[in-house]
Amino acid sequence: MKLIVADDHALFRDLFSQFVSGAEADAEIIQCKSAYEVQDLLKKSDAHYDLVIMDWMMPGVEGISTFKDLFTSYPDIDFAIMSGVIEPHHIKDIMDLGAIAYFPKTMSSKSFLKAIELVLTGERFYPVLNYDSSMQPSYFGERTANLSEAQAQYDFKSKEFKLTPREKEVLSYLVKGATNKDIARALDLQIVTIKLHVRGICKKLSAQNRTQAALKAQELGLVTK
Repeated sequence: MKLIVADDHALFRDLFSQFVSGAEADAEIIQCKSAYEVQDLLKKSDAHYDLVIMDWMMPGVEGISTFKDLFTSYPDIDFAIMSGVIEPHHIKDIMDLGAIAYFPKTMSSKSFLKAIELVLTGERFYPVLNYDSSMQPSYFGERTANLSEAQAQYDFKSKEFKLTPREKEVLSYLVKGATNKDIARALDLQIVTIKLHVRGICKKLSAQNRTQAALKAQELGLVTK
């Protein structure tokens, strides 16, 4: 995997890079110390990055507008935000804009790596948040919580779904639990193309991640497993 990690603390960047490289032999970590460096790197390079992880507060970040510009300029790249201190509503805003993950810096290194691995499969990740029941987190490892009955319910009645033939095809694989790599191989498409289709499916089904999209699709009868 090829990652960009952007943080203005050199020690954090170095420790992060050492840990990920030690756990994943084929990992390539590019370090940036500001949002300016991230922007310059993405402008100058034609290389594909599996994930760009950026600190919420560092040089070059002017609030949420900076991330909005990046997400819009590079729609084929997955961006994740990390921070030690962030307001809950900012997490919601950044996820609504299109970030694939929010990583708290309070996570252990092991959990951080698991979260990255989860995100690289196409899932979205963020901590359990109680302020907004519309946000459905992914769960694993150290994080435990119980969703209320209201949080677990889906409201389909007023929804109108307009999936393209290709999205329906991709969705049929999601229901089977296939990874982006599996789907790309089966349909003879690029992984980045599959990621775009998955995003489109999640948006149309008002799903926060591929797992939720698959469950909704089955409940709606859009596809059969």
